[in-house]
Formats: sequence, C-alpha cells, structure tokens
Amino acid sequence: MEIGAGTAACGAAAWLAWAVRGRSAQIFGPSVWRGRPEQRAVSLTFDDGPSESTPRILDILAHYRAPATFFQCGANVERLPEVARAVSAAGHEIGNHGHAHPLYCFRSPRFIETDLRLAQEAIATHAGIRPRWFRPPFGARWFGVGQAQRRLELMGVMWTVIGYDWKLGAGEVVERILAHLAGGAILCLHDGRELRARPDIGVTVEAVRHLIPMVLERGYKFETLSRLLCPTS
Repeated sequence: MEIGAGTAACGAAAWLAWAVRGRSAQIFGPSVWRGRPEQRAVSLTFDDGPSESTPRILDILAHYRAPATFFQCGANVERLPEVARAVSAAGHEIGNHGHAHPLYCFRSPRFIETDLRLAQEAIATHAGIRPRWFRPPFGARWFGVGQAQRRLELMGVMWTVIGYDWKLGAGEVVERILAHLAGGAILCLHDGRELRARPDIGVTVEAVRHLIPMVLERGYKFETLSRLLCPTS
C-alpha cells in the first residue's frame, strides 16, 4: 500500500512538473511552442528586456533585415521606455513577459492577473503596442494563468529550443540552437537578465551575430511570431 501511494505521489509530482514547464503542456492555459514544420521559417524571440544592451541586438537584426519578437517585462519597459519604443519602431513584435518577472508557481490567480495586466498596460503606454503573445517568466505556468490570458486576450508561447544564453558560451548557444533548428521553430534567447539594470548580455549579442547568418545560409527566413503562427492575419 505504501509503495502504491509513493508511486502515485511521484506520478502526480511528475505530471505537475510537466504541466508547469512542459513546452507542449496546455493544462494552465492555451500555449504554443512551434509553428508548422513544413515552413521554411523560424521565429527568433528574446525575453527579459528591454535592457540598455537591447539596441546592440537591434543593430544586428537590422543588418540582416531579420524581424524578431521581444517578450518584455513591464518594469523594464517603464525603466527604459525609449528602448521599448525603439524595438517597436524597428518593426519588431513585442510580447508580454510579466511585469516584475516573478515566478508564478504558488501565487494566487489575482497576483498573476495583476502582474500580467501591469505589463500589458506598460507596454501599451510606452511602446504603443498591446501584446497578443505571452511568455511566462521562467517558463513556469500555474493555476490562474489561463484565466488571466483569457481576460487579457493573450496566447501563451513557450519555445522549440532555448539557448541558455545566461550560462553557456556564445559558441555553445549557437550549437544548441542549430542542433534543434527546424521549420516553424521558435528560438528563445534573452536581451535582458530579469530586472537587472545594465545586464551583461555579451554572450547573447555574440551568439546572435553568428547565429543569424548561419540560419539564413540553411535556407530559413526569420519571422515575427504573428507572421510565423498566423501568416494570413
């Protein structure tokens, strides 16, 4: 009996972990993690911005005429509104990454919706865009996320591959992403480090500088999430 109970508890824990972090999980709200595999296009996304170094990313994207999607934290937008506007003015898409980049696990539905709403309002006020896409901070969802998404008309977005650009070297980041490159892939990097001012994103900048031409050479083009996932909208 005790063995059975222990097995059930382990199974429940594994299920909950997948529901919270699994890229294909839909338990806590609708979410996508890739586009159609027959596409010869991918979407490059950035989390945790804007930061003081985001313009360095924008320069590289402009050089290759590569559109991207930036999941921005509301608090960072309020701190650097001119950078958030620069992202929008360059033709890139902005998504919601929460306001204060909290971990939603064990938080109340009210807390989650308030955090998302604050980010939505900050981005709309300072960047002139009302996001349609949402990526949860730390990639972790919880009870109440789906309800907040419905009320704010947000679709959740995970990723096909994440670069771990906050802990790997630039070469390792590029290798990791290229190993999972496929049609419709959603690639996740970071142009900030949570809410830190003046974060060191040198690895990300270097990785992007090498990654973009390598992806193009393999016959893929870059699209914003909306163009990748809803090409006719």
